[in-house]
Amino acid sequence: MRKKLKIDIHAHLKARMLQRGISIAEIELTLAKGCRALDAKEGTAGKTLVFPYEKEWEGKHYNKKEVTVYFKYTRKELIILTVKARYGNDFKVMR
Repeated sequence: MRKKLKIDIHAHLKARMLQRGISIAEIELTLAKGCRALDAKEGTAGKTLVFPYEKEWEGKHYNKKEVTVYFKYTRKELIILTVKARYGNDFKVMR
């Protein structure tokens, strides 16, 4: 059985998550079930997942939210570098 890696989320990143409307649960789901983010820079990895949303964000209603998590591994932990969210109504779902 694989040992669960510790996920490191710095205070600065937590502030950005709040600004962007991203929860820790969404990060965990994106890491577990997301597709590889093709735009990750060399030396890092990324995963993307589209969530149902059906809410307002900054005064406009959206059906979906796409969360992308960029990260790298050390021997003992997974370091989250940044997260981003896009709100929309017609994201392609990658498999």
